Amino acid sequence: MLLKGAKILGEDFILRKAEIKIKQGKIAAVGAISPDGCEEYSFDGKLIIPGLVDIHSHGCVGGDYSEGDPESHRRMADYLARNGVTAHLPTTMTLPEETLAAACAEAAEMAENGKGSRCLGIHLEGPYLSYDRRGAHNPQYLRNPDPEEFERLNRAAGGRIRLVSLAPELPGAVEFIAALKGKTTLSIAHTAGDYELGCKAFDAGANHLTHTFNAMTAFSHRQPGVIGAAADCGAFAELISDGIHVHPSMVRAAFRIFGEDRLTLISDSMAATGFRDGKYQMGGQEVTVKGPLATLADGTISGSATNLFDCMKKAVSFGIPFEKAVKAASFNPARSIGLDRTLGSIAVGKEADLVILNEDLSIHRVMIGGAFYESENS
Repeated sequence: MLLKGAKILGEDFILRKAEIKIKQGKIAAVGAISPDGCEEYSFDGKLIIPGLVDIHSHGCVGGDYSEGDPESHRRMADYLARNGVTAHLPTTMTLPEETLAAACAEAAEMAENGKGSRCLGIHLEGPYLSYDRRGAHNPQYLRNPDPEEFERLNRAAGGRIRLVSLAPELPGAVEFIAALKGKTTLSIAHTAGDYELGCKAFDAGANHLTHTFNAMTAFSHRQPGVIGAAADCGAFAELISDGIHVHPSMVRAAFRIFGEDRLTLISDSMAATGFRDGKYQMGGQEVTVKGPLATLADGTISGSATNLFDCMKKAVSFGIPFEKAVKAASFNPARSIGLDRTLGSIAVGKEADLVILNEDLSIHRVMIGGAFYESENS
């Protein structure tokens, strides 16, 4: 297959006119290519970008990944694919071990046999979080880091726990990070920790910051907190650019602080994403959604009602250059969990996961594994 006529955002994330040759589901060549008997598709006036990778999504279209329901996951994978998110990391809430184990097992099955957006494994956000900075997580199930519990859950996930978010101030947290370094990506999250503790956690092996600015100590000139530690220690920094969780000025500031190579856009989406306003469940707690705002009964913001593609476009509307916004929603998240050799950019040898855009940045077509995605629900 040969895609021609479009401007593409290549592996250097510079937009230029080029052709893409696809063979056996992977990118075989990029540049000026002879047709050589290929089936040709012309996309004059279009833009082609790598498929987006959402490493922090709790659910969408009425589904919650924590529930471990295969039918809901299939529906969610279809929604994400239709919206340019060609790979995702289902993210759990703070729940009992048996509930998390069921979600891990279901994610492993989707990773093997799922359709639509690729399931990459699972992201455990909790249950090892600070009570004071728990946000929308159920305090009933918060607990201290337990390497043995992680190993049990990872077995249920078929070894696919890609990311664990935890608070470094909990008893045994730094030791947990050191013990799991190299087995998964460790992220600082929902924490009251200060700069010094953040540096200690990053020195132990953490290299990621969960939804930067949210549910953590503030970033100030005398007490930079874990955000300052992440900036100094070279960590990746997630950011929810939905216009609700983080002010546009702080979105721009985050890109300046962490740079285009470490800033990682996420959706933090919950069940209401892609649905109408109303009441939903998230991690066993009732959430009220009105427009883009999702809150618990006490007003606590609980996830977003926006998908990653829309967050990426929001970042552009906030003044982030298009190329940098796309990189932060595709290559950087893949690299942050160690999957950038196969995903996240338009480069020879990688999976042919692509999004073809109109000039107004609306989606024209989506390709996953070298095939144009056709939704069963469209």
